[in-house]
Amino acid sequence: MSTNPVLPGFHPDPSICRVGDDYYLVTSSFEWFPGVPIFHSRDLTHWRQLGHVCHDLDLDGLKPSAGIFAPTIRHHDGVFYMITTLMETAGNFLVTATSPEGPWTEPVWFPETRGFDPSLFFDDDGRCWMHGTRERENKEYDGDTEIWLRELDLTSLKLVGDEHVIWTPHLRGAIWAEGPHIYKIGGWYYLLTSEGGTAEEHAVMVARSRTLTGPYTGNPRNPVLTHRHLGLRHPITSTGHPDLVETPDGEWWSVLLATRPYGGTDATPLEMAAVRREHGYNLGRETFLTRVTWEDEWPVFDQVTPEFTGPALPAHRWPASPACDHFHRLDPVWQFLRTPRETFWTVGDGLTLKVRPPGLTEHGNPSLVARPQAHIDFAVHTELTFTPGAGEHAGLALIQNDDFHIRLSLRHGGLELVHRAEGVDTLAGWADAAGGRVWLGFEAHGQDYQARYALAPGEWRPLGSPLDGRILSSTVAGGFIGTMIALYATSEGRESSNSARFSWFDYQAL
Repeated sequence: MSTNPVLPGFHPDPSICRVGDDYYLVTSSFEWFPGVPIFHSRDLTHWRQLGHVCHDLDLDGLKPSAGIFAPTIRHHDGVFYMITTLMETAGNFLVTATSPEGPWTEPVWFPETRGFDPSLFFDDDGRCWMHGTRERENKEYDGDTEIWLRELDLTSLKLVGDEHVIWTPHLRGAIWAEGPHIYKIGGWYYLLTSEGGTAEEHAVMVARSRTLTGPYTGNPRNPVLTHRHLGLRHPITSTGHPDLVETPDGEWWSVLLATRPYGGTDATPLEMAAVRREHGYNLGRETFLTRVTWEDEWPVFDQVTPEFTGPALPAHRWPASPACDHFHRLDPVWQFLRTPRETFWTVGDGLTLKVRPPGLTEHGNPSLVARPQAHIDFAVHTELTFTPGAGEHAGLALIQNDDFHIRLSLRHGGLELVHRAEGVDTLAGWADAAGGRVWLGFEAHGQDYQARYALAPGEWRPLGSPLDGRILSSTVAGGFIGTMIALYATSEGRESSNSARFSWFDYQAL
């Protein structure tokens, strides 16, 4: 049996392509840098991260959950194409490479387009067509969208010819018909979209046409995939934003995003309005896999389940990464918060961070590296060597955004546990500690996050009571991000020549 999600933790909006026996997948990265993580698999269920596509993006000052939205990856005639949107600032752009590891080209921008979720379709005649989502100019409500289509000249990488509007939401009054992908199968052009928003009302629609530019007819069975009718107690919700791939043996599969709510209450029917907030999506939107079959020349999606019979492909497991990272290099799993404009980190003998003015409570680029929380129950530990000056602190943080996070840090005089919600810091624990070497950790069981520390090797003790982790969920904090686990150092606006050294970082599922 295979298990979902195939990419646990913050990995939303997956897109996939196959090249021979290899599969490549990209996901959204929002304000985290480098942008667009890229993964490789040979059996669709076991994935390894190759790196990132975008290493030259201006993410300066972006608010949380802005930045890179919904990339699409395609392969044609020996070239990889990745197209996506830099929301809030710059719009849609395209990069290419002859190897998924890169190097990828500089972005080609499309200032004449507006909207988001661009995709590419390569027709049998070799012509390429760009399509995407935008709100209608004469929209009747927020989220009143349409899908547009226009040819992309592969030599000049410019849009040419007439533009075609090929789709609007399938359901009357539905919001955000988005994430469009076009496929040609058995003489039909299929258009796959999602609507209803990216939360529990998410639903997948499919339409088809004998001609690329339409008109498209919706499947009478739409939506072809949704979990909205299963209620808020179902273990997997928010299914949508799929992309299809065919195996060499003719099986069809779909990657898609979904969420795993946990930590809620056993609500009565009258209390169900509160369940969405009580449940947490601390892991964010994750990448799942489900089978697709065909009936009456329409795709039929299996319901997304925690366990399923996987593809008929030889199992290909990648070597496991060590649970403990000694920072001999900075592994691709680590990211920065917005674009680093200076090299504030060194690796080789642990991780050393310069103590710099930017903090965790602003839209800046602090001295910070982070990786996603990938399990509901987990433990994370690190060893920190740091002698803080006035106003300086460094340590371990669980970040949803600048207004919602948890910090366990060493500052002048002791260890501090801070619970930050709605932009307000609350001291949740304190322990006397001199500057020097300390050990910091969190142990999470569901929504209970217990901070731990040691002043001597192995002498762990709790700091404060278990904290309610629901502030790390987008249902409370807003946005589209999953929890990121960070190592950081800051002088909170002051200049400093100090540094903090993390000897190792250990992450384990429990």
